[in-house]
Amino acid sequence: MQPTPDFDPGKLAKSLLRRSRQGALATLMTGSGDPYCSLVNLASHPDGSPILLISRLAVHTRNILADNRVSLMLDERVAGDPLEGARIMLSGRAEEADSDKDLVRRRYLSAHPSAEGFVSFKDFAFFRIRPTGTHLVAGFGRIVDLRPDQFLTDLTGADDLLAAEEGAVEHMNADHRDTMNLYATKLLDAAEGDWRCTGCDPEGLDMQDGQTTLRLDFPERVTDGTGLRKMLVRLAGEARMKMDQSATT
Repeated sequence: MQPTPDFDPGKLAKSLLRRSRQGALATLMTGSGDPYCSLVNLASHPDGSPILLISRLAVHTRNILADNRVSLMLDERVAGDPLEGARIMLSGRAEEADSDKDLVRRRYLSAHPSAEGFVSFKDFAFFRIRPTGTHLVAGFGRIVDLRPDQFLTDLTGADDLLAAEEGAVEHMNADHRDTMNLYATKLLDAAEGDWRCTGCDPEGLDMQDGQTTLRLDFPERVTDGTGLRKMLVRLAGEARMKMDQSATT
C-alpha cells in the first residue's frame, strides 16, 4: 500500500517518538523465547531514539539482558476509536546507557519528574533503544516501513547545541514560561496551560503540560547555542504577531 502524495511519514514518525511518554514494550522471554509485552514510560534522546528507566527486577529487563531485541508500540492516544490514530511499531535493540548517561538521565527526568523518587535506586538503570526500523500505520493508504535515517534526527555537527541544551531548557522554564505558552497556543493551536520545555534538538523543541506533549518543529536546522537562541526569538516574534492579529480581528 503506497502513501498518498501529501503524506510525510518520516515527519509523523518523528513526532510520535518525541511526543510519546508511554508505550508497549515487547521482549523475548528468557528460556522459552515467547513474546512478553509490558507498559513502560519513555522519553526521547536528542536523536529521537526512546529512553527507558527500568528495574533489573522486572521481567522485561531480565529478558533484555538475555536478548536485547525489542519492539515498542507507540500511538497517538486519540479520543474515540484508538485505531483511527497513527501508531508506530519500532524494532531495535535495547542497550544500557553508559557514554551519555547524564544526558539520558536529564532528558528522562525532564519528561517524567516523578521518577526523581526512584531514579537513584540501585536496581534501576537507563536503557536506550537503538532502532533498526519502524512500521508506521496512519490510516488507509498510509502504511509505511521506515529506515532509522528516515525518522531519527541527524546530530552531526550539533555538539555545541547538545552542550547548550541543559542551560537553554532551564532558562526557558525559569524565565520564559509566557513565551512557552505563546508557542503552544499561537503556533501549535493548543490550549493554554503550564507549558514547559523538556528538551531541544537540531530540528525542534519539545514541550509538556502534565501528560500532554507538543512538538514545535524549527523551520530550519539549528546546530549551536547561538542559532538556538535566534530561532527561539524568531518563533516568539511569530507567535506574538499572530496574537496581535487575532486581537484586531
